[in-house]
Amino acid sequence: MQRRIILAAAAAAGALTLTACTSGGGGGGGGGGGGDLEARGDITIWYSNNEAEITWGKQMVEAWNAEHPDEQVEAQEIPAGASSEEVIGAAITAGNAPCLVFNTSPAAVPQFQKQGGLVNLSEFEDGDDYITERSGELADQYRSEDGGFYQMPWKSNPVMIFYNKALFAQAGLDPEDPKLSTYDEFLDTARALKEADVAPYAINPAPTSEFFQSWFDFYPLYAAQTGGTQLVEDGKATFDSDDGRAVAEFWRTLYDEQLAGQEQYQGDAFADGHAAMSIVGPWAVAVYGEDVDWGAVPVPTADGTAPEETWTFSDAKNVGLFTACENKATAWDVLKFATSEEQDGLWLETTGQMPMRQDLTSAFPDYFEANPAYQQFGDQAGRTVEVPNVQNSIEIWQAFRDGYSEAVIFGETEIDQFLTDTAGQIDELAAG
Repeated sequence: MQRRIILAAAAAAGALTLTACTSGGGGGGGGGGGGDLEARGDITIWYSNNEAEITWGKQMVEAWNAEHPDEQVEAQEIPAGASSEEVIGAAITAGNAPCLVFNTSPAAVPQFQKQGGLVNLSEFEDGDDYITERSGELADQYRSEDGGFYQMPWKSNPVMIFYNKALFAQAGLDPEDPKLSTYDEFLDTARALKEADVAPYAINPAPTSEFFQSWFDFYPLYAAQTGGTQLVEDGKATFDSDDGRAVAEFWRTLYDEQLAGQEQYQGDAFADGHAAMSIVGPWAVAVYGEDVDWGAVPVPTADGTAPEETWTFSDAKNVGLFTACENKATAWDVLKFATSEEQDGLWLETTGQMPMRQDLTSAFPDYFEANPAYQQFGDQAGRTVEVPNVQNSIEIWQAFRDGYSEAVIFGETEIDQFLTDTAGQIDELAAG
């Protein structure tokens, strides 16, 4: 999956772009500190610059402002510029972060927390109860090491295998019943696509070195193969295992047989027919629309797992409430308003991204009946794995990507050496 499309869809876990700016309104500026949770008044928020998210954000703010004349929200798109992680970090340092950012990467939360930039939402009287009642058991993945929630679990884009039905048919494969459930089936299907010369590659995840790229090749399959295990648990790397080896060797075979490409493609490989498959989330339904005759299935496992039992990567974005905010009580109420069942329903209808709400398909049955293309993503949303909420998170993923690239994508080191050496590096990083 190419990063250009992810950015356009504003759904991927890599950074969206913005520039540092001094917050307008009455709530975003000035080091308000993290302790005062009672103050009320005007606040400033940032939301994504994706068109659908802007549409949702504007109506949400208008609805709040109409009912709260003394606690107005001033909202702005995230301006273009440097990465959001860098700029939010700089805003924390400068004390001018907005009250809420509806585009907070879970991978960046440990660093923002270390900077003292995030409010522990669990310190609000109803904080823990609200979050856990809305998101269910999945919320626990977003707790920090001290047990608090420094981010509101908000929305996910559970990734699955998209495949091009037309190219499958050209290769003599059944487009309505693709054989993609097990590693052996997937490899045989990939070989058939390659031999039929319907596309240069069967699948073509970005082979570049950015820390987040493993979220769209190794990590979804590792989540599926392990039944929902994170890369790091209890302060230790988990992937130096039979499951980690199986996933790594599967991808090594794809690269070794040139079923996946080792050079970056400039564009969207799936949309352009450069690859017959891609690993993407529900945002892609609207992006590809009728341009590609696509189908979607869960990511494969070694022996095949039933769709209703398959896990994957969440590709989530969450909401942070920042300590620079002066009017934190208002910010917390706005955050609850924005993640209410009514607003979650409007979010789903406007963006096609999944609110992180338990029993999602039961909560919004009319939507999923009217939009059957999203039904499987709604089901999948209840079985997602997040990046570990541990210190040095981004450094951990970069270490993993570096080792993975060398061993799996380019075959320059042995798989076992990669797993053992990288797990040791990550254990040290997780220990601080």
